[in-house]
Amino acid sequence: MTYDLKAILSSVSSFKKNNDKSKQVKKRLLFDQAPVGGLSVKWFWLTFIAMPFIEYGVIFNPVIFPMLGIAQAIVFFVVFLSIVMILIYALYAFNNRSVIDKIRPLWKAYFPEIELELILTSSHSPYSNFFNEYALMAGDELNDNELHEKMKEAIKRMQEDNKDLLEAMNRSKN
Repeated sequence: MTYDLKAILSSVSSFKKNNDKSKQVKKRLLFDQAPVGGLSVKWFWLTFIAMPFIEYGVIFNPVIFPMLGIAQAIVFFVVFLSIVMILIYALYAFNNRSVIDKIRPLWKAYFPEIELELILTSSHSPYSNFFNEYALMAGDELNDNELHEKMKEAIKRMQEDNKDLLEAMNRSKN
């Protein structure tokens, strides 16, 4: 299945147009599967927020609580809450990994020479300004080919600005 470049970029970034017509694009903490044929990120956030409340309802309800008592109920709540936190992290990691696996082949079709991880990394990379460059053109009604061409130009500028870093990365790769 193929998706356009806007769908790929909207799965890993969020676009917000401010009141003063300025545009803001941020890398998502939790990637959105909806643009590439999966669940919306809103369902994941809802699940993450609801889990502790569900746990509270299960432990402190009128049926279970009298069987446990206050001390055991609190201990169970703390222990199960740590399990819920681990489960939330596992779901987060699994979701992001599955989105990356879906969009990697599509990304290689658009930008074969650039690794997707270099765009998505939080550390310094030659493409650390990628989302800032995308913000400049995100609100424009560009078709897929126009967006692709503008992004290629932006990537060339980023490569020129960070040519020393790119050379060092290529040397370390070899």
